[in-house]
Formats: sequence, C-alpha cells, structure tokens
Amino acid sequence: MMGKVIVKKVPYMGWQNCISLSNGSIELIAVTDVGPRIIRFGFVGQPNIFYEIEDEVGTSGSDDYRLYGGHRLWHSPESMPRTYVPDNSPVQWEEIENGIILRQEIEHWTHIRKELIIRLSSDTNEVCVRHRLTNTGAWPVELAPWAISMMAPGGTAYLRRNLKDTGLAPSQSLALWPYTRLDDPRVVWGRKYFRIRQDPAVAHPFKIGMPNSSGWVAYLNFDTLFIKRYIHHEEARYPDFGSSCEIYANQNTLELGTLGPLTMLNPGSSCDHTEDWSLHANVLESVSEKEIESKILPLIGGEVAKNP
Repeated sequence: MMGKVIVKKVPYMGWQNCISLSNGSIELIAVTDVGPRIIRFGFVGQPNIFYEIEDEVGTSGSDDYRLYGGHRLWHSPESMPRTYVPDNSPVQWEEIENGIILRQEIEHWTHIRKELIIRLSSDTNEVCVRHRLTNTGAWPVELAPWAISMMAPGGTAYLRRNLKDTGLAPSQSLALWPYTRLDDPRVVWGRKYFRIRQDPAVAHPFKIGMPNSSGWVAYLNFDTLFIKRYIHHEEARYPDFGSSCEIYANQNTLELGTLGPLTMLNPGSSCDHTEDWSLHANVLESVSEKEIESKILPLIGGEVAKNP
C-alpha cells in the first residue's frame, strides 16, 4: 500500500549509514559511506533490480577506484584518470520533501562536485533522479553528465531506433567500441527495436551508443520492468558520436547509461541531467517487436523526464 514517503537511516550490506526511501510499494537505498551511489531499487520485499559487486559492497576508504554496483554519476567523455577518480569517502546528505540530496566532496583532481537529488513519488512506483555536476575549479571544463545504472544479471534491455523519415539522409548514428561484435549472440538488431540480453555465460564486453530521440530505455528482469525516461535534446552536442544513451554488457552486469549534452562548464557553474524511473510488476519478456509494442510501450507513455 502506497502512502507517505518514509526516509530513514538503515544498515545495508555492511554499510551502516545508508538512507532508505519507501512509499510502501517501492524502496530505494542510497549509500552515504561512499559515493554518491543508489545501491538498491526495487519493490518492497522483492529482488534488487541493480547489480551489487559482492567483494566491494560494504567497503570504503580505498585509494583504488571501486564501482560497488547500483546507480552512479560520472562525467563524460570517459578518460583515464578523470573518469576514475575514487569516490570511496563519505558523502553529505540532507532530507528534502519526499527525498534526499547526496552531495559528494569535491573531486581532488577534477575539482568537480557530484550531487544526486532524489525524489520518490508518494502514490506511484516512480522516482525522479536529478544528476548535478558543479565546477569548483579555476578553469572551464567541457563535460556531459552521465547517469549509469548497473543492472542485476539475467535480464534484457530494450532500446528504440530513431525511425523518423529523413528521406535520403541517414536517420541516426550508432557508436561502436573496438570490442563490440555485431554478431554478438546477446543482441537482436530488430527493425524498430534493439534487444540486448545480459548473459553470465558470455564473457566478452559489448557496448553501443546512440542519439536516443525516443527518450527512454528499459530493462526487464525478475518479471519486473525498469524504465528510464529522460530528455534528448535534438540540437545539442553529445559525446561518443552524439550518444545520449549507451548500453554496456559483460558477464556480470548490463549498464543502462543516459547522458546530458556536452557543456562548457564555467567555474562556479553547474549542469543537470534528470532521469525519471518507474517500476512495473508482472511483465513477461517480449521476444518480438509486436510484443514490445503491446507489453512495454503502453507502460512508457508519452511523458519524458520532469525537471522539478
């Protein structure tokens, strides 16, 4: 039964200072000992839709970069060492109406501060996650906010192609990484939709990126459909050949990533990227495009990410 959003401090997987948000139907758990990270999201009493890295959850304080699992905020383009500055120290947090703010200490090398502003709906299975990057340094930095969810193994991601009629011109780009195999057995290149399975038996990595004008990407696991919605800005510049959405898979997890536009972030300035999440129970796997359109599309609806 849904009702008031309850925010409380809880231990989770060895971390003693996690924050739980629940409306009685869905539950989100954020970590404050490291991060910022959202480590759990799911229906109350049901499996975590996010992946948890067994030998990293519950730890803190290392000088090595750790993924931990769950949902994180990066800044794109990906590069070493900028992307991999360790975030193994405690974060500040504060309660807001129906949610919390997680605020990282300033990254010592990049001078970028990361924040997650999380609001849980009191009467639907929805969450709004605003990702904020602030440049505290002395020089402008070009970057794009990059929101990445590491999904629990065994599920399937769904992504819609851009089918706009562009006449004789191409309708979209598709970014491929050197290790990406077009004959990957986990991938179905459909006429309208791409389907990418997470398969623990397939070790080699896979990654694609694209300008996702539909503004949604989904993942089905445990008969639960997780939908991310966001705004794709048609006229904006995006990293990785114009990609506002990227999917990465290996033998452990599948990552759903969405990106905001590339921004020249001046000292003292911030940029935001917002995702709307929703969970839907009792959804069976769609193995044809007709099933995708009858089972999944009605759950997505026409509304894209809100910016409260």
